[in-house]
Amino acid sequence: MGAGASVSEGVPLQKDIVSALFSKEDADLNGSEAINLVRQFIEENFYTSSGKFYPTLESIFGYLDYFITKQEALGQNYSTEKIRDIREALIQTIHYLIASNCSKGQVYKKFWQTVDAHNRNISVVTMNYDTLIDEAFDFLFYKRAFIDFCIDLMNYDDLEGIDAFNWWINPREPVEVESGNLPVSIKLLKIHGSLNWKFCNCCNQVLLTPWDTRIDLTSMGFKRYIYPSCENPDTQVFDLLCPHDGNRFQTCIVPPSHIKNLAHPVINKLLDETANEIRKSKKLVFIGYSFPEADVHIKALFMKNLLPNHEIHVVDPYLNEQIKSNYKSLSEGVHFHEIGFDRFVDQEMGKILSEA
Repeated sequence: MGAGASVSEGVPLQKDIVSALFSKEDADLNGSEAINLVRQFIEENFYTSSGKFYPTLESIFGYLDYFITKQEALGQNYSTEKIRDIREALIQTIHYLIASNCSKGQVYKKFWQTVDAHNRNISVVTMNYDTLIDEAFDFLFYKRAFIDFCIDLMNYDDLEGIDAFNWWINPREPVEVESGNLPVSIKLLKIHGSLNWKFCNCCNQVLLTPWDTRIDLTSMGFKRYIYPSCENPDTQVFDLLCPHDGNRFQTCIVPPSHIKNLAHPVINKLLDETANEIRKSKKLVFIGYSFPEADVHIKALFMKNLLPNHEIHVVDPYLNEQIKSNYKSLSEGVHFHEIGFDRFVDQEMGKILSEA
């Protein structure tokens, strides 16, 4: 799944994010130091025309990553350390904008209902950071299926520093099953990270905050909320810190740069798992994904692991010759569906799953 799968639910496309960075309508965004850093850097290093022209995210990240990789400053105003700060601020603002623009994920709920009705023997690979597909899964838990994110989560250990509400069942270990239920484990591989993953770069583990994707742009970090109750009538807010070592969490998303750090321990593990799933699959269905230039690693992933007998389907209402050529370079036997995600789920997905 690519960005085209989530756009109908209000998630902004990459081409719309940079213009959103300059929006004056969001008070929280405009009041943060993060957005001031990002706006100043873009205005001083790229041509912009308010409401008409902005650089692409790929070009902004590519420019930042060049100086970081070369360990070079950009004049007296932009040391290497400041460039790193700007890059992190840009990632945080992207996190904020996507989390602020998600709706209820009704298409994804229909997606999971179709999976449940026709064939639960699937794996899902998504390049999207949003959590619409996770949240739409809730009606399947725990009688029909479990989500396997394919990474080790702190939530598996029932630590005291994690609310019981956020404890998570490890689907790779034996689980208790009620009589009459037959749940399966479905792999959800978010290979560019997720808004509800918080990464600790001290213990190299991820905390899953299943229903919390927010980021605090004022403190440049994550908050823990304890909501009002009979015992505590006021909302309590704390810095969210790693329960293992007290370290501050970082965002866990891979930005759209031509220079990607694929050595990140979480991302590296997910890419290996995805390669294995590609090799084991019978059919591959690409939904709303166009193989952008910054995703050369994704093309390489499929080129290395596709087999001659793989059946490939591409779902995209905006197919053009460039997108088609990207897929034809993978395989000659590609089936193109020039329809949106919603219509595909309603009309064609069940048949493809049933014949798998």
